[in-house]
Amino acid sequence: MAAQPRPLAVMGNFRDPDSLLQAVVAIRKQGYRFFEVYTPYPVHGLEQAMGLRRSRLPYISFAGGCIGLATALLLQWWTGAVDYPLNIGGKPFFAWEFSIPVDFELTVLFTAFATVIGFLVLCRLPRWYSDYHHDAGFRAATDDTFVVSIEARDPLFSLQETRLLLERLGAEDVRLVEA
Repeated sequence: MAAQPRPLAVMGNFRDPDSLLQAVVAIRKQGYRFFEVYTPYPVHGLEQAMGLRRSRLPYISFAGGCIGLATALLLQWWTGAVDYPLNIGGKPFFAWEFSIPVDFELTVLFTAFATVIGFLVLCRLPRWYSDYHHDAGFRAATDDTFVVSIEARDPLFSLQETRLLLERLGAEDVRLVEA
């Protein structure tokens, strides 16, 4: 016995970014929280219209840089002053002035690693499959169409009301996407 298809979202396509921005503002004013916008290129002001918070990626990058600097200093101090101290010309076992090139390199290296890993985690990548991949209207978002998706898990989701809202906002191809 085959399982009944369950609704995932109601999607609508928009042709220009101005109507898209107006629609996103209206959707947010209606109280919807679980909606997504797919665009072929970045749209200025879309983050504010959707009410997205600032990214945590800069904090992750900064933490990676701090860990890299601490690692460099600790590594050089440990090897020069504790594990294998050598008295060379009366110089101190550890001097931070001579460690600056290594400090810089490890700071940059750890920042780069933290940024890439943080980006992948925050974006939930890699994602090998999406339930929307088989929808022709969704695939148009990679070419010349702006797609708005209001997910069925939203508490305000109603198939008829959500569909009417997108049609009223100017969406062209309003459709239900099922799993």
